[in-house]
Amino acid sequence: MAASERLEQLPYRPKPGEIPTNPGVYRFRDADGRVLYVGKAKNLRARLSNYFAPLRSLHERTRRMVTTAASVEWTVVASDVDSLQLEYMWIKEFDPPFNVRYKDDKSYPFMAITLGDEAPRVIVTRNRRIAGAKYFGPYPKVWAVHDTIDLMIKVFPIRTCSDASYKKAMQTGRPCFPGQIGRCGGPCSMKVTIEEHRAIVDDFVAFMSGGDQRFTKDLTKRMREASAAMDYEAAADYRDKLQSIDAVLNRSALVLAPDTDADLFGIAEDELSAAVQHFVIRGGRVRGVRATTIEKELDISGADLVDQVIQRTYGDASAADIPKQVLVPEMPEDAAELEMWLSERRGKAVRIQVAQRGRKAEIMKTASLNAQQALMLHKTRRTSDYVARSQALTDLQEALGLAEAPLRIECFDISHLSGTNVVASMVVFEDGLPRKDQYRSFSITETTDDTDSMHQVLMRRLAYLDRPEEVEQVPDAAADGEVVTERKRPRFAYRPQLLVVDGGQPQVAAAARALADAGHPEIALCGIAKRLEEVWLPGEDFPVILPRTSEALYLLQRLRDEAHRFAITHQRRRRKRDITSVLAEVPGLGESRIKALLRHFGSVTALKGATPDEIAELPGIGPKLAEAVHAHLTSR
Repeated sequence: MAASERLEQLPYRPKPGEIPTNPGVYRFRDADGRVLYVGKAKNLRARLSNYFAPLRSLHERTRRMVTTAASVEWTVVASDVDSLQLEYMWIKEFDPPFNVRYKDDKSYPFMAITLGDEAPRVIVTRNRRIAGAKYFGPYPKVWAVHDTIDLMIKVFPIRTCSDASYKKAMQTGRPCFPGQIGRCGGPCSMKVTIEEHRAIVDDFVAFMSGGDQRFTKDLTKRMREASAAMDYEAAADYRDKLQSIDAVLNRSALVLAPDTDADLFGIAEDELSAAVQHFVIRGGRVRGVRATTIEKELDISGADLVDQVIQRTYGDASAADIPKQVLVPEMPEDAAELEMWLSERRGKAVRIQVAQRGRKAEIMKTASLNAQQALMLHKTRRTSDYVARSQALTDLQEALGLAEAPLRIECFDISHLSGTNVVASMVVFEDGLPRKDQYRSFSITETTDDTDSMHQVLMRRLAYLDRPEEVEQVPDAAADGEVVTERKRPRFAYRPQLLVVDGGQPQVAAAARALADAGHPEIALCGIAKRLEEVWLPGEDFPVILPRTSEALYLLQRLRDEAHRFAITHQRRRRKRDITSVLAEVPGLGESRIKALLRHFGSVTALKGATPDEIAELPGIGPKLAEAVHAHLTSR
């Protein structure tokens, strides 16, 4: 073994043959005994050997974890299902810093029925620890829960008054105040007995649990019978109850078969974090939505993330909260073991499936879209927070060894379409916030590669720093007579403290060359590589690795993503303008017909590939004009 290989060996690495091949759970600890990471494995020896590969071959963040650790230990279990349970318990107990961290976006309001009370009542609460309570939700807003309750008690008049009001009413024999105004249907209203009220509560719970078809059919039948018996007052009462039920159901449209009970998870992720949208579907309807964000320290696959989400969601869940079907965007590796684990907890079979087609796939697409928006919002809020921004700039100053905090940062990105239509973007952040009025885009006519494009763009941008201040003379309208004042013409000459480029060593080297050629080596420079979120400095052989929870890394990631978005937007605008100009050359094809063509075919590629007959199917375009469009596009 070479000397370099021996140096890479971790001192606490177990000897060959010490690690068993059984399923189990392992823990990495630091020198103080703190648990750094908890993981499970079907084969402990095979899994742990991955961590003890040569350090240079490990992911940067995995390398940081194993070099921070001082020991590793494991516990053998009887089955893979047992390892699931033990891993969940240890993660919850030790809160390891290198495992993913969960954070609910907010404390969501729930509708709760206090079944443990003598006369159960329905309330709005954020407390999920009421003994004996049955919960429905979560709901996005408090008013949404109140509106649902207002409609429901018209059909199922159950108690809404406080415990104090209920106790006083039962002692005095006088109805509680909500009962006097028709807002409380409990025994305290003196209209029903405790037993009768309990039966109504059971119906309320059954309806909210997904049994709405039975009640709708029953009320419809009663309304028709009352109408046939000419009891129009009773028929009107049943009609009003049906309308209330319809109003509740319309808030949660029927999305799947009426007997579908499922939880659906939409997930969006990047290198640092993830957002999860949990859709609770009962009786074929979305009964609640919960949003969660996840901070990732180690780089984990999408399948592993799904595994972690399922464990966390159902680790402490009651049997009633576990559905018979769990829909996920990607199948976890130990799906069979997870199904067994969930089935044991539920007492009935549970299936984990990927939503691939039909309505389930459509709902998954909706959940994933919501997750993407939630992830973007989470990142935006984090970088917009004043305390977080200040911390980000301070962390960035320390990590990059800057003399001062980079109050003005400019980030550059190159975008092209298969090497053509090359454009670049420049976005500006001041004090950690975007200055969109100072964004710039560049068109690059001739270039050899991305590094050449980066050099060109930076040379063009840095040239503005050396131009003299421009002044324009403007009349002062507020002064008497003709008075001319001088005003500095706004231009792009502010000096940045930091330039950020999208890319690794090659892009940073090209940018450093541009700074030297332009005579501005004093401006700090770094690059952020997409795959591992590594921060590269000019002339360095190894990147700077910022903690995944670092505010500085979030700021750099936001800069890079914003520059990429702006570049893509500019490129698409150019492409659309180019094809519009080409189509405008066709005689008889006006602006409205051009828009109709692009809207109908969806893309330029589809339009170019269409036959004259397919083009002629569009209203307002005859065979001759279709032939002309086809001939013009194919001749270019």
